[in-house]
Amino acid sequence: MNGHNFPENFLNSLAGEPGFDAANFTNAHLFTESPTAIRINPFKPASLKTDQQVPWCADGFYLDTRPSFTFDPLFHAGCYYVQEASSMFIDHVLKFIRQDEDEPIKVLDLCAAPGGKSTLINSALNSNDLLVANEIIKTRVPVLCDNLNRWGTSNTIVSNNDPRDFGRLTGFFDMILVDAPCSGSGMFRKDPQAMNEWSEANVNLCHQRQERILADVYPALKENGYLIYSTCSYSHQENEDILDWLCGEFDMESLRIPINKEWGIVETASAAQKAWGYRFYPGKVKGEGLFVACLKKKAQTQQVPSFKTKGPQKLALKEMEIVKTYFNEPSSFYFFKVNDDWMAINRSHKDSLDTLQRHLYLKKSGVRAGKLMGNDLIPDHELALSLVINKDIVLQTPLNYEQAIQYLRRENIDINITEKGWSLMTFEDHPLGWAKLLPNRINNYYPKELRILSARPTDAGF
Repeated sequence: MNGHNFPENFLNSLAGEPGFDAANFTNAHLFTESPTAIRINPFKPASLKTDQQVPWCADGFYLDTRPSFTFDPLFHAGCYYVQEASSMFIDHVLKFIRQDEDEPIKVLDLCAAPGGKSTLINSALNSNDLLVANEIIKTRVPVLCDNLNRWGTSNTIVSNNDPRDFGRLTGFFDMILVDAPCSGSGMFRKDPQAMNEWSEANVNLCHQRQERILADVYPALKENGYLIYSTCSYSHQENEDILDWLCGEFDMESLRIPINKEWGIVETASAAQKAWGYRFYPGKVKGEGLFVACLKKKAQTQQVPSFKTKGPQKLALKEMEIVKTYFNEPSSFYFFKVNDDWMAINRSHKDSLDTLQRHLYLKKSGVRAGKLMGNDLIPDHELALSLVINKDIVLQTPLNYEQAIQYLRRENIDINITEKGWSLMTFEDHPLGWAKLLPNRINNYYPKELRILSARPTDAGF
C-alpha cells in the first residue's frame, strides 16, 4: 500500500476531525500490520499462549503472530473469540455503566453478526440477565448463532428482524448496543478492499441510515436505560453529528467514560451538544479505527403492554424427564419444544421469551437439546458446546490433536473404542461435538456446515 491508495479526498475529509494526525495515520497504514487479538471465554478456561493484554479488556490479549485459528480445536470448542482489539472497548463501557450486578438486565445487540460484540456482552452478563442478539441480514444469522453456540451460555436469544420491529417492545431493554452499519474507514488497514466502497456520498447515506436505525429502536429502550453507539468510521457525520442528533431529537444524556491517557484513545465532544465520544486511530492505539459513545435515556417510556403469558406447553412428562437428565440443575430451566426439537432456557427468561415470540422472528432461544426417538435423545450440537450439559451421564472420548482435526474435518477418527453409544468428543477436556460409537466404527456427527475444508498450513494452531 502507498499513501496514494486512500480514496480520493479521504484524508482531506478527515483534516478537521478531533485527534486526527495525517502523517501518523498514513504511516500506521503504510508500515504497521493490523494487530491480532483474541478474547478469552471466561466460562471455558483453557491453556492459551497469550502475549500482551488489551488494556481496556481484562479478557483480551494481543498475539505476537497470527496462528491458523481454523486448525486450533480450542477455537472450535469456544474457548476464545478472534476479535479486533479496539472493539473490545465495549467491555470497558459495559463495566462502567453497570452499577448493580444483582439486578437482572435485558440487553439488545441490534446489529450483531458475526457475534464478536454479542459474545463480549454475554461474558459480562449473569445467567439471570438476557441477551437478545439481532441480525438484520438473514444470510448472516447462521454465523451469529454458531458463534453464540460456541460461547456456550443459555441466556441468549437470536432474532432476525428489522430495527423497526423492536419499536413494538416499548421500554423492554435496559441496554441497547447499536454497532451501526457505516462507511467502514476504520477497517482500511485490516481490509484494504473497504477503500473501494468509501465516498463522501456514502458517508452521508450511512448517516441517514444510522438515524433511521436509532429512531426505530429508541422506543425499545427503557427510561434510564443506556444506548451504546459505535461505528468503524472516522467521519464526524457518522459519529459526533449522530450524538448531537440523539441529544437534540430525543433529549438523551451523554455519559463520560473514564479512560487512561496511556491507551491512546481520543476523547471528543460533539459540536452542538458537547456529547462525549471516543475515537480510536491506528498509530495512536494498538487496534483499528473505532468510534464509541454512551448515552442515557431520560424520557419516560411506557412499558411493553402486559398480557397473559402463555402457560407451559402440553408436553409429555416422560419425555421431558429424559431431556432433563442431560442438564445440570434442570429445575432452573424452562423446557419447551419447537417442532420436534427440545429446547431449554433459564426459567427466569420464560416471560421474556413469550413476549419476544409475539413480536419477533426468533432463530435461537437458549439451548437446543435435541430430538427424542423413543426413549433416546438424539443430542444436538448446541447441547455439546453448552455450559449446562450434565457431563456425568454421557460418554466422553478424549482426542489428541491429530484426532481432533480428523473429527473437525468430519473424517474417520483413528482411535480404538471400547464403549458404545453417544459420546462427547473432547480436546483438553473441552467438548467439540458428538459421535456415535458403534462396535466396528465411529459415526461422526460434527455438523457438515461447520467442518474444516481447507488444507492445513505448517504453523497450524497456537
